[in-house]
Amino acid sequence: MEFPLSRAEASVLEILPEAGSTNDELVRRATGTESGNWPDLSVVATANQTQGRGRLGRSWVSPAGKSLAISVLLRPRTPTGDPLPMDTLGWIPLMAGLAMTRTVRSVVAEGVSLKWPNDVLIGDRKVCGILSELLPDTSGVVIGAGLNLTLDTEELPVDTATSLSIAGASDTDPDRLLSSYLRELDALYTSFLAFSGDAVGCGLQRDVSEACGTLGRSVQVELPSGERLVGTATGIDPDGRLIVDTNAGITTVAAGDVTHLRY
Repeated sequence: MEFPLSRAEASVLEILPEAGSTNDELVRRATGTESGNWPDLSVVATANQTQGRGRLGRSWVSPAGKSLAISVLLRPRTPTGDPLPMDTLGWIPLMAGLAMTRTVRSVVAEGVSLKWPNDVLIGDRKVCGILSELLPDTSGVVIGAGLNLTLDTEELPVDTATSLSIAGASDTDPDRLLSSYLRELDALYTSFLAFSGDAVGCGLQRDVSEACGTLGRSVQVELPSGERLVGTATGIDPDGRLIVDTNAGITTVAAGDVTHLRY
């Protein structure tokens, strides 16, 4: 496919017939000898990713042609041209999650929410996962997203996953979905940069909180250290961290694997 709608939204768009990992492909391009040809909002995508990675080292795979793997390069700068402060970059995966949540909501009428930090759910089932990586030279961030388009129930990698077609989406066209995601992401990103990474000032904290189905839920959070927290997710702080009210008090979580509990 030529992806004409998406080409109109991206600075550079390369559609690969197959890729091990679109994140790896874009990192290589963004840091290689031709890195200057890959500006802000450059995109690599494929409908056949064979070695996709999820958070915490998990794999993310699906049958060829039934999902879309997308990687977007951001080179965030303040209005004066300086790099954004490193402590603001934690909002970028949340921003991408919100952009994808809005895209999925445009084709699925009900039940679409953002699971902190950046999974997109339909009901309690995951339709999209997002993995962001800082470039080795810290000059930018690559945001990878894997969106399940037309997988049947028997093709889902895990029983907690779903696809747009299973959810009865009104549209599963990859070009229209990719262009919608890029348009939503660009709008959020432009506002974020205008406020020099101030997520509160630009409204990103508010918008992510409104879309986040994790808030108000009983959750279990597995921290990178292996420690587990159980409590109620009550908010997202100005740094993008999840606020969890536990029996031991209020804890803020910068990174962790969240499970929504049913009690």
